[in-house]
This record gives sequence, structure tokens and C-alpha cells, in this order.
Amino acid sequence: MDVNAEATRIVRALKRKGLTVSTAESITAGGVAEALTQVAGASAVYQGGLITYSDVSKTKFLGIPKRILTKYTAVSEEVASAMAKSVREQFKTDFAIATTGVAGPGRAYGQKKGTVWIAIDSKAGTATVQLALAGDRAQIRHATIESALATFTRILIP
Repeated sequence: MDVNAEATRIVRALKRKGLTVSTAESITAGGVAEALTQVAGASAVYQGGLITYSDVSKTKFLGIPKRILTKYTAVSEEVASAMAKSVREQFKTDFAIATTGVAGPGRAYGQKKGTVWIAIDSKAGTATVQLALAGDRAQIRHATIESALATFTRILIP
């Protein structure tokens, strides 16, 4: 997949529909936001995002309760969903994209390298996708960015 082409499709569709998006990223460390903002005119639809790489930052900046992180871990559907919902509410956007996972080199939170959760939140609800990716750290992060954009495109442009 061409990340730039996918991001361009998203930005154009959001502009056409008069909609906005924000991001909350962990495993991708701003990669989804970077892809979107590489597109000319993205400022009309991309309102901002948060990189919450640690559990502490997920609690402090996204308001995810410690008990949720302890019970489910940062690499879970519950946390990905909470990240997306929180950032959408904070930035007052129509949609939010969240990413969390393990890029490696080893395991984290009891999860294997390549375990990823993506969440797309809107007023209509939250859609989540779990991925089991292979490759090195850079490949897993890139594949997560591709998958987040592709997942959002399927929701935005059915």
C-alpha cells in the first residue's frame, strides 16, 4: 500500500464531507499523524493528536484509568478504544484513530512482538482491529500505519 496515496484519499474525503480527525498513537509514535499531515490541505481536517507511548502518559493525557491498564494492559482492545474515544472528545473531532501494540524486539505486556490494536472512534461507536504482524520493529510500525489508514478509509469511504 502507498501510505501517501491512502492519506491523500482520506484527507480529500474528509474535506469533501466536512469532517475532522484526530489521533492517539503509541506504537506508531506519530506516524499516522505524519502521513495525514504530509497531504496539502490537511490542516482543514486534521485537528491534532497525542503520542502517549507510556502507560503514565496514557493515564495523564488521555485519562485512561490505571485499573484499565492494569487489567487489560496497554496492548488491548479496551485501551485502544479508550485512547480513540478520549482523543476524539478532547479535540472535538468527528473521528479519531488510535494505535497501540508491541513492535519488539521482544514481548511486552505479555504480548508477542507484532501484536497490534487499532481503534477508530466516532459518534456512531468504535471499530477495532487486532493485527498479528511479522517483521522487524520498523516493518511492524510501518505496517501498523498502513493498516490504520486502510481501516479508517474503509469506514470513511464505504
